[in-house]
Order: sequence, then C-alpha cells, then structure tokens
Amino acid sequence: MLATALASFVAVFAALFPIVNPLGDGPIFLNMVEGCSEKVRNKLAVSVSINSFILLLASMIIGPQLLLFFGISLPALKLAGGAVVIAMGWHLLNQAAPTGHETDQSTGITDATAASSAFFPLTMPLTVGPGSIATAISLVAAFASEKGQPLEVVIPAIIGALVGLIALSISVYVIYRESSAIQRFFGNNGTIVLMRLFSFILLTIGVQIFLGGINGFSVELSKHLAAQ
Repeated sequence: MLATALASFVAVFAALFPIVNPLGDGPIFLNMVEGCSEKVRNKLAVSVSINSFILLLASMIIGPQLLLFFGISLPALKLAGGAVVIAMGWHLLNQAAPTGHETDQSTGITDATAASSAFFPLTMPLTVGPGSIATAISLVAAFASEKGQPLEVVIPAIIGALVGLIALSISVYVIYRESSAIQRFFGNNGTIVLMRLFSFILLTIGVQIFLGGINGFSVELSKHLAAQ
C-alpha cells in the first residue's frame, strides 16, 4: 500500500510541478504584485496556493466525468493536452527572458485589487493553466481506464495523489512568498537558466503526453482491425 501511495504521489507531483512551474512563474508573480504591500503579497501567495489545489482537485474529480459526458476518449485528451503543453513549453523556451524591471500597467495589482486578482489572473492562467488541467485529468483518466482495481490499490493511490497536490500547493506558496529572495539568491542569470530548464522539461512532458495519445489511438485501431 505504501509503495502504491508513493508511486501515485511521485506521478502527480512530478507530472504537474514542471507544468505549473512555480519557479518560472515566481518572477512573473513578483512583477505583477510589486504594487502590493508585503502582507498582501503573503496573503495572495496563500490564496493562489489554495485556489490551485482546489482547481486541480476539481479537474481530477470532474474532468473524467466530463470526458464520458462529451464522449471524449483518453487518447484524444492526451493528444489535445499534449499539444497544449508542447505549445506552452515551446513558447516559454523561446520567449524573451524577464529582467525583473518590466512594469505592465494593465496587469499591475495593488492592495485594493488584490482580492479580486487572486483567482484571475494569478491562479488561472498564471499558475494553473490549460496544460496542467489537461494533465491532471489525463492522470486520473489513465488510472481509471485500468478496470478491476482492488480497493487496497485505489485508496492508497487516492491518498498519494492528494498528498502530491498538497505538496505542489505548498511549493507554490513557498516559492511565491519567497520569490523576491529566490530571485536575489539565483540572480537574473540563474533565474533565466531555471526558467529555460523547466520550459524544456515542460516541452518534453508535452511530447510524452502527445505520444501517449498516438499510442492509444494505435492500440484502438489495431483492436478494431483485429475485430474485423
């Protein structure tokens, strides 16, 4: 049971952390909330981490049911989700590196607007976007597609997934709260290197998800041809 829970934890955390990419989003978060006081920034870090947990958990619970309702197959989800993640990774990998001095008046958040900005745009799409939502759904859909799972496997897997989401949310909170200190520690060049590294990991995860969709369609096609 412990091994199952650990495997579930690793699968959820390892798949979602590079896509959520709090280390890469930290400088962007810091830039967007630079007009807020330190107390409000800390509250926003808490709100974003909680919102991210709820949004990803809701995606895992409701997402597979929506797939069934709309008749969307798991391979189709993997292809679409993989394409989204590939596009995000490629964009992040090639975008101009932030210097930490840019100001964008259209996205500037102040103490007065902090409460209304906690979910949009700080939680979605900055922290949890289409790629992470699609990945969360595909993780659950892939597990659910394995029929006949005994209860002693299902329960540890659920616990491991929840702990993975909690660990991810804590990571978002800590990194966003300490984004200023982290940026000073790594420096501008170190931050750029981290962002490029996680962008490349994100790109490879997207390719892996997309190839999983192709493999799923190939298996379905071979079964269909064998039945003829």
